[in-house]
Amino acid sequence: MNNFASDIEQSLEVLHAGGVILYPTDTIWGIGCDATNETGVERIINLKQRPANKSFVVLVASEREVMQYVAAVDLAVFDYLEKQTKPTTVIYEGAIGLAGNVLAADGSVAIRICKDEFCRTLIKRFRKPIVSTSANISNEPSPTIFTDIHPIIKSGVDYVVKHRQNETTNAQPSSIIKWANGEAEVLR
Repeated sequence: MNNFASDIEQSLEVLHAGGVILYPTDTIWGIGCDATNETGVERIINLKQRPANKSFVVLVASEREVMQYVAAVDLAVFDYLEKQTKPTTVIYEGAIGLAGNVLAADGSVAIRICKDEFCRTLIKRFRKPIVSTSANISNEPSPTIFTDIHPIIKSGVDYVVKHRQNETTNAQPSSIIKWANGEAEVLR
């Protein structure tokens, strides 16, 4: 039995109601909501004081889910991802079924298949992708541990996950690639 069952239940309740959570991911702490709920995404934009035209990262738990939310996936990207040792976010063309304000202006979407046990459990139980954006005010440094998260962010969400709050190892953001013509273009 994992030690985050209560956090999962609380997070699911908030996500199903269209709310916003603060949660640990496979990289840094994130602010999240239902990636198909435009109102939830709008709340995150306002909380982060972020330009509305900036796209978001979406977390899923499996390759199958990527194929559910992207029009045409080059399956070779999954072979590439299997070889990566660092969490890797992929920018895919032709997003479908997600909130419009999650996407980039060109209709692309950044998706990461999450390997973190807490996130995978949450996404699988929620049965939808979850937005993941760094838990900071726009243009401020991304917090690498929970205690670095600004009080405005902590008080601006509907639920703060307790799991992993005491970790002191500085987390790192994911790599970001754009997949085109069977090749990875590394952006970060």
